[in-house]
Parts: sequence; structure tokens; C-alpha cells
Amino acid sequence: MIANTPEPPYYAVIFTSVRADGDQGYSAMSEKMLELAGKQDGFLGAESARNELGITVSYWKSLEAIKLWKMNFKHIEAQQTGIKTWYKRYKVRVAKVERDYGFNL
Repeated sequence: MIANTPEPPYYAVIFTSVRADGDQGYSAMSEKMLELAGKQDGFLGAESARNELGITVSYWKSLEAIKLWKMNFKHIEAQQTGIKTWYKRYKVRVAKVERDYGFNL
């Protein structure tokens, strides 16, 4: 599903990853993190796709909101498990969205 974002500017956190073999609780934790992020002040939505390469983009009102999410204790625990168990490689990028447009049927 495409996230319903407000008029720019806002911020995008782009998380790109290559997963390790097996689920090992990843799917359940991914759902929990999305639910938890949805309760975080400043969260605007997220989009995710996975094949061999996974990309999740979360949208935020401000850099401060992103910082608070990064410091969330449950999110930190999930990150640590990801490093140890779920990912072979990952990269995080933070970008300011200055324009958005699209087509909606």
C-alpha cells in the first residue's frame, strides 16, 4: 500500500537490507515495529517491499521525530536482533522530501 503523506516537506528514512536465511521471528517483529512506529509522534506512514533485497521507507514529520524513534527502547532491541540474526547487510538513509506527486485510480 502507498503511504498517504502530507504536503512536503517531510522526511523519509530508507532502510535497505539483505536478509539472512530463515524467518527466526522477523515477520512478527516487523509487524510489531510498524504498529509501534504508528503510535510514535511524527510518524506519517511506511511502505515496504521484499525480494532478495528489502526496502522499507518510513515517513516522518521531522528529524526530531526520527531521532525519538531511533531512541525507542523496543526499536533498539529489534535493531540489535536484526544485526545478530536477521540481516546479512543493511543501510539506512535519511532524506528530506521536497516534492511528491502521483496518480491514484
